[in-house]
Amino acid sequence: MSGFVLAAECRPDVESDAQLIERFRAGDSKALDVLFYRYRTVAYRVAYRLLGHEADALDAVQEGFVKSLTRLDSFAGRSSFKTWLLRIVSNAALDLGRQRRRHEQKRRSLPDHDASELALVAPVTEPTQTLEQADLRQALDAALTQLPEPQRRTFVLHVDGELSYREVADVLGISMGTVMSRLFYARQKLRSLLEERSSQS
Repeated sequence: MSGFVLAAECRPDVESDAQLIERFRAGDSKALDVLFYRYRTVAYRVAYRLLGHEADALDAVQEGFVKSLTRLDSFAGRSSFKTWLLRIVSNAALDLGRQRRRHEQKRRSLPDHDASELALVAPVTEPTQTLEQADLRQALDAALTQLPEPQRRTFVLHVDGELSYREVADVLGISMGTVMSRLFYARQKLRSLLEERSSQS
């Protein structure tokens, strides 16, 4: 994969995902650049929300795209390419998160270890954001980490991944009723955590 390419070269709004996949299967490797350009932002948003860590999110996106590249021949089209890709990226993100937690637990068990080395990288905010927006973003990131993993993943795929209830159900292999239930409890918990934080400030 050659990485980022110019929007004019990608023609992101011209060809469908199915057409691009057919181009790739016919031997046109540039079709993958177009797919990468099309979905890199939403894939990063999902990975970052699941991990809360910029470098790990980038690693998860890269791993997700590499895995999708190696498995593209097995993509049967029963779901959209976006849904299929976000399933792979979210799995990669959760795997990286578990690995990171195990690694940190091991490092904490070492004697005389500098705890500052274990600190997470603070989320990067855009220069145009106000301090209040940045504070709210950090508060939401912190609240998301307190959700049970199934609720957090469901919420992130729906909100940050911009997937419908049906698409989230397809990604996670659950019913739409379960998706709605998880989203309901996730929103309740997030609202409670944010209100609690606001009352303490």
